[in-house]
Amino acid sequence: MSQDLPPVAPSVTAELVAALTPRLRKRLDAGVAKLAARPAAREGDTVRIAVDDETDVVLHAPGGTVTGVDAIRCGCLLAPGCLHRAAAASAAPVADETPAPEPAAAGEPAGAAEAPASRGEAGAQEGAKPADHTGGAVAGPGPGFEAATAGQRAAARAVFDAAAAVLEAGADGAGAVLQAELLRAAHTARLAGLPRAGAAAVSVVTGVRAARSADPGHRLADLAGSLADTLGTAHRLPHATGPELAKLRGRARQPYRPDGSLRLYGLFCEPVLTATGYAGAVTWTADADGRLYTVSDVAPGGPARATGAADRAVRIGDTALTHRELSRAGLAVSGATVSPTGRLGAGAGVRAVRAPGAAWRAEPLDRLWAVPAAEQVARALDGGQDLLFLEVAVTGTVREAAGDCLLADCAGLTLRLAAAHDDPALPCRDNLRLLAAAGAGRRRIVARLVPGPSPRALLLATEHPCDPGARVDLGLDRLQRADLPAGAVAPQAANAPAGDRDAAAPLHLLRRRVHQAVSGGRRVLALAGGESGDGARLRRLGLVTGAGLLDGLHAAAADRSRDAFGRLLPADTGRFARAWLAAAVYLDTVERALCANAWETAAAGVSSPGPARSAAAGP
Repeated sequence: MSQDLPPVAPSVTAELVAALTPRLRKRLDAGVAKLAARPAAREGDTVRIAVDDETDVVLHAPGGTVTGVDAIRCGCLLAPGCLHRAAAASAAPVADETPAPEPAAAGEPAGAAEAPASRGEAGAQEGAKPADHTGGAVAGPGPGFEAATAGQRAAARAVFDAAAAVLEAGADGAGAVLQAELLRAAHTARLAGLPRAGAAAVSVVTGVRAARSADPGHRLADLAGSLADTLGTAHRLPHATGPELAKLRGRARQPYRPDGSLRLYGLFCEPVLTATGYAGAVTWTADADGRLYTVSDVAPGGPARATGAADRAVRIGDTALTHRELSRAGLAVSGATVSPTGRLGAGAGVRAVRAPGAAWRAEPLDRLWAVPAAEQVARALDGGQDLLFLEVAVTGTVREAAGDCLLADCAGLTLRLAAAHDDPALPCRDNLRLLAAAGAGRRRIVARLVPGPSPRALLLATEHPCDPGARVDLGLDRLQRADLPAGAVAPQAANAPAGDRDAAAPLHLLRRRVHQAVSGGRRVLALAGGESGDGARLRRLGLVTGAGLLDGLHAAAADRSRDAFGRLLPADTGRFARAWLAAAVYLDTVERALCANAWETAAAGVSSPGPARSAAAGP
């Protein structure tokens, strides 16, 4: 995936790949690799790729996105049915087809900006006729009964089958053709009024491309999570009704609702750098009651845009504050509109002026750190805000496979603090190394929870090592040696304690097989199925349900029938996908239970395994 190319709509990539002949499809992956290595020159809304000395591929992206097949042109003799156009679309980032969020206009009802699917839902509740395949739901015989339309069920099956084919091949084998099939299913899901399934499918394609291109931002765990969300949503949707169906359908855009006047205080600013080709900055603020609000500036781009967006003016009212300035100042907003996730709208009726900010240790921000850590973690695991406001003392560093992380004491709890971004263009990891040398004084921090069997979080912001009244945004501000106390020396990183590895080993036995399937596909587990003693070890450790799911995953991977001539028949991708999904859901559930238990028992000074043990053991 080349960040030099403009994002291309999923439907465009799917159509161009479908138009190729079988012979050209076999050569598509090689064509993508060749084209991605060629230089791209941008002139306004046009990007030109020199295939060779005589042939150019031109992408026209009005508004920054390629939205039609005619917007990709090639000068070779085989155009328009050539390989180059499909390769260019497959090498580019996947565009987000979701309309940009817009606040409701003045005078409109609060829900006017909702997605078509939501309007279909309202129509069904009011006794309207059943909606067609483009959205909505079918009203059933009982009061309040609601089911997916035939078109939505068909779209969900298409997404499941396409995602199962990607899992069958694994990221290593899921080439441009399989990716295009999943993009086609994602586009069909959006047309059917299933934006959540469509967005999840697109995230899988983006993750697969990042894995195949050795993108430094690729995380196998993130790809596994996207694949589990896609398969889980598509699997449950045909059978869901009522509120569950509405949740599985999702929203194409978030409704912005009036929230009157707000007095906000800046907390911190963080860079945004996604594998989908979007970058920018998000500034977090809070009101006097501790409710969190965000102001964002995210658009297609790379690391340079992530760092540069912090110095752009916020898009609210007439204020000239930049994101970096707002993170330390305040904002008075009138006529505010807010999305369900706390994002502030920037409609024509919104007015905003600069106001004094507040220190982290002063009211009203001080109350954010008064909430016990275990309570904050429980809120995050229940689907709430995942930010943690903690007071810690750095005690050392520990060496992990992904890099060094800080060890910190948080009210008697040993906490690991990792870098939020690994991209070298961002100062996260360099700042982490300097903080390790800043001494063990207690400092307030803002971090993002990482669910797992041991307390862990991504460090986002901290009080300045020498000035408690100042703060440092770890992804944007670059610390220097002069910012550290005199005589500060970074401690040597130690390897992870053996006890930690042993504690994580039971879940690791299942997690590595789930991740291996995502990376290498069915064949990896089929080869390992007969040799693995992981199931027996899980049973000895009391994880009976996990052992059964692991054995079922291996059995599904090895199940290949042959015809009368001894030839292998096509694999049952659906069975393997369902077995993998069951293991992934179990793993996520147990890890969340262990995460909550780890924070609770550590805070209470209790060493017993608590309820998480029984949750992991199963029946």
